[in-house]
Amino acid sequence: MEKIMVSACLMGRKVRYDGAAKTSGDALLATWRQEGRLVPFCPEVEGGLPVPRPAAEIEGGAGGAAVLAGTARVLAADGTDVTRAFLSGAWAALATAQSLGIKVAILKEGSPSCGSLTVYDGTFAGLRLPGSGVTTALLEWHGISVFGEDRISAAGVRLRELEGDRLPPRG
Repeated sequence: MEKIMVSACLMGRKVRYDGAAKTSGDALLATWRQEGRLVPFCPEVEGGLPVPRPAAEIEGGAGGAAVLAGTARVLAADGTDVTRAFLSGAWAALATAQSLGIKVAILKEGSPSCGSLTVYDGTFAGLRLPGSGVTTALLEWHGISVFGEDRISAAGVRLRELEGDRLPPRG
C-alpha cells in the first residue's frame, strides 16, 4: 500500500504560521487516513520555525526552484530571511518521503513551502503567481508527484496508477 505525504495543517494540526490548521474535509483523504496511508508533515516546523510565526513569502514570487538554486530568498513579513529554515524543512520532507518510499504528496496550496500551482508574490498583499513552493519543487525534482488540497482526486488517479504497476499480469 502506497504511503502519501500530506501537509500536517490539512490533517488538523495547528502548525500554520498563524497557529491555525486548515483541516481538509475531503472524503478520499479521510479514507486514506483510515487506511493508514497518510504521513503528516510540516516542512516549516521541521525546518525549525515556531508556531505561530510571521507570514513568509518567496521574494518576487520567484518560486521554490529559485530558492533551491540560491537566486531567491524566503522572507518573513518583518523582513527576516527565513530561507535556511525553508530549505532545511524541504530536505527533511524529501528524506522522510524517500525513507518511506513515498511517491505522492498532498500539500497546502499557496504556501511558500507547499504550494504546487501558486505562491504568493512576495509583497504580502495577498496576490498569487503561478509557481511552486520550496518543498514542492524539491520533491518534484526527485520524482514525487505533488498535488494541492483542491486536487486530491488527481492524486487518487496517480495513486491508482502507481498501485496498478505492482499488480501481477493477467494470465
